[in-house]
Amino acid sequence: MFTVFGFYKFQKVNYQKKYQKLLNNILIKKNIKGNIIISKEGLNGSLSGKYDAINVVIKKIKILFKINKFDSFNKSKCKFQPFYKSKVKIKKEIVPMNLKIQKRISKKDSHVDPKKWNKLIENEETFLLDARKPFEHKVGSFKRSINPDIDNFRDFPKYLRKLKKKHPIAMFCTGGIRCEKASVYLEKKGFKNIYQLKGGILNYLKKIDRKNSLWKGECFVFDNRISLKHGLRQGTFSICSGCRKPISNKDKKSKMYEEGVSCPNCYNKLTKDQRSRFRMRQSQIYKAKLTGKKYNFQKEYS
Repeated sequence: MFTVFGFYKFQKVNYQKKYQKLLNNILIKKNIKGNIIISKEGLNGSLSGKYDAINVVIKKIKILFKINKFDSFNKSKCKFQPFYKSKVKIKKEIVPMNLKIQKRISKKDSHVDPKKWNKLIENEETFLLDARKPFEHKVGSFKRSINPDIDNFRDFPKYLRKLKKKHPIAMFCTGGIRCEKASVYLEKKGFKNIYQLKGGILNYLKKIDRKNSLWKGECFVFDNRISLKHGLRQGTFSICSGCRKPISNKDKKSKMYEEGVSCPNCYNKLTKDQRSRFRMRQSQIYKAKLTGKKYNFQKEYS
């Protein structure tokens, strides 16, 4: 069994290359897979490994960056290692929005606990904003939520400028970090009634029982689990090898679905050359399965 740990922390970080090297060494030594992004504005990471190793790495990160507590974090379990390798990257922003986070303008805490979230979003005056990408929204979301239909988060501020200030705005995303930056932008633009789901969707699915939940569908995650249900149990979605988008069991019943090649999302977009290459790749995967050998994208159970 593997422990999956996601976190972010907004704080000033100098000497990023030095920290990149140190973190790489720590992850390799403890056999931890996943990703960490370092920037001048802070840290963002998703890691997976054995329970004790993850706890050691978390403590080392806190000591290294002098962190008392993360702005947000989530823990879950997985039967297989959901990441292929470990990467520590240096970027200008931990969420690319062309917006620097320094100090929050508003002293008011805009985070709403999952147990209070339902009451907020059931109010018809509340503008419910899904701050994720369109394909994530299709996998699952809150009823009545609006998705900006934006593939690049850098374009998000253009959408936010169009929102009206008179209505309360309730935002949510997977772990909370995208809403964190969006709320800073809105505060700078003079918005007052801004709310964000504390800990994001993952925190909601962990704390709210299905019978009391307003969530519909599953939550897409950027690792080999693909999607999660209530209780952070693994979901039913897969990834299309043709377009790398999530596909449901219903999609697999479509005539446009071919394992390892295409799905309803990309069937009409693939070239003959692409189909040929994808079929050859899938043939190699089938052969590897028959001989018991490992192949790319294989999930390792323990």
